[in-house]
Amino acid sequence: MDLFNSEKYLANKEVIFIILLILGLLVTATLLFFIWGKLKPAANLTELKMRTKSWWIMAAIFISATIIHPVVSFVAFALLSFAAMREIASISKNVRDEDRRVIIWCYIAIPIQYFLAYKGWFNLFMIFIPVIMYVWIPFMLVIRGITTEIGRSMSVLPTQLMLTVFSISHLAYLLSLPEIPGFHAGGRGLLLFVVFLTEINDVFQFVWGKLFGKNKIIPKISPNKTWEGFVGGILTTTLIGYFLRFLTPMNGCEALIVSFLVACAGFIGDVVVSAVKRDIGLKDTGNLIPGHGGLLDRIDSLSMTAPIFFYLIYNLYYV
Repeated sequence: MDLFNSEKYLANKEVIFIILLILGLLVTATLLFFIWGKLKPAANLTELKMRTKSWWIMAAIFISATIIHPVVSFVAFALLSFAAMREIASISKNVRDEDRRVIIWCYIAIPIQYFLAYKGWFNLFMIFIPVIMYVWIPFMLVIRGITTEIGRSMSVLPTQLMLTVFSISHLAYLLSLPEIPGFHAGGRGLLLFVVFLTEINDVFQFVWGKLFGKNKIIPKISPNKTWEGFVGGILTTTLIGYFLRFLTPMNGCEALIVSFLVACAGFIGDVVVSAVKRDIGLKDTGNLIPGHGGLLDRIDSLSMTAPIFFYLIYNLYYV
């Protein structure tokens, strides 16, 4: 596969449409909240405005990844994983001080994983972290000779690597998938589809929860999550995914099923990271992105939706 074929990366109408749609929604939301605030100064729009700012940042990151040179895209995704890994490692209280040197192997794994994605070496990409690093990291912990609470470290470090590197690297691998005859949006279309669907799912679960939310799902983990918000977000996201299927090779039925699963996976990613934050005793994993704390707060849903979407598409169309 020639990743440097410039014609392959010329913007097509499907990708241009979804980029314009994302930018249009962000502009509309920004203007709406500005006008709303002017007309009703007493309205508390702080959270919505801060969320909109963070969506601008995330949109800029992922839109850029679809329109710039593929090598730069892979490097950008690798840096995203590096930042997320560094963030979760810095706040984790479940890693012993003596294990900090072992974490270097997690960072070394990042360029290797993304190089495998860039080359499109699927088998190595699929087993490098879940198998090779799963064996290597415990071995590195063992040879340090300190067994106190070593089992906890053996669990925490590979999990952090899976959450921040292996999962997110599937977004980059979408750009390495081979062409399908008649499917013009390609990997860029797939990337925009899963990212947009994941983010819009977060938006609508928040909106429906604010408007109609009464019944909490898991109040001890995420007190703002309600059944009304969850169901409303799932249904809305599934419907949107159906109409955006032109970014994928899926038919209508497949788009409905995959969009539904992506929406459910996004919710799972959100609450899983919320549980981790509860354990650590933090509201946010950092303060990198306005309105959403740290980077991991913003890509928590993607940590689950990216691999779920990737393997569904891969098994449907690339096996």
